[in-house]
This record gives sequence, C-alpha cells and structure tokens, in this order.
Amino acid sequence: MWEACRSVSFSRRKLATGAAALLALGVGYHVVFGAHGLTVYRQKRQETHALNAQLQDLQRENDLLKGHVDRLESDPNAIEHQAREELHYTRPGEVIYALPVPPPGDAAASNPSK
Repeated sequence: MWEACRSVSFSRRKLATGAAALLALGVGYHVVFGAHGLTVYRQKRQETHALNAQLQDLQRENDLLKGHVDRLESDPNAIEHQAREELHYTRPGEVIYALPVPPPGDAAASNPSK
C-alpha cells in the first residue's frame, strides 16, 4: 500500500516538475519574444537612438535657418546677395550670362569624355 502511494506521489511530482518546466519555458519565451519582450525593447531602443540623431540634425538645420532669417531681416548685404542669387537681380551696368542646363536624362552631354 505504501509502495503504491509512493509511486503515485512520485508520478505527481514528475508531472508537477514537468508542468513547472513547461511554464518556465513559456514565460521565458514570452519575456524574450513577446509583444513587450527583449527583442522589441532592443528594436525600440535603436529606433529611439535613430530618432534622437535625426532630431539633433533637424535642430542644427533649424538653427542655421533661423540665423539666415535673422541676417535677411537685418543685413542689407544678405538681402542683396539672396536677391542676386535667386532672382538674378543685377546692379546697373552689370550683365548676367546664363548657360543652358542640359536635360537630366542626357548623359552624353554631361559626360563629354565618352
């Protein structure tokens, strides 16, 4: 009788140990590969670093543009330079020579060595 109880108890322990091991494996898998697991966390960290770098680049560009706007608002030479560059304005007596730009699909015209 005692032997049968020990056998049943031993079987229950084996079953409980197996169930606990399966549960631990399931939880471990979820921790690593789940919706909020380590792999997703690593991807989010990489995205965060990339977005922070992009934000810094955009802030630098914004600062440069603000400086340009400030110069255009206060410096007559900057206004003149901008007008001459973009609008092709000239001073009295100056002549602007504009060369034709080759079409973008014309590779032979842009590379005369061939």
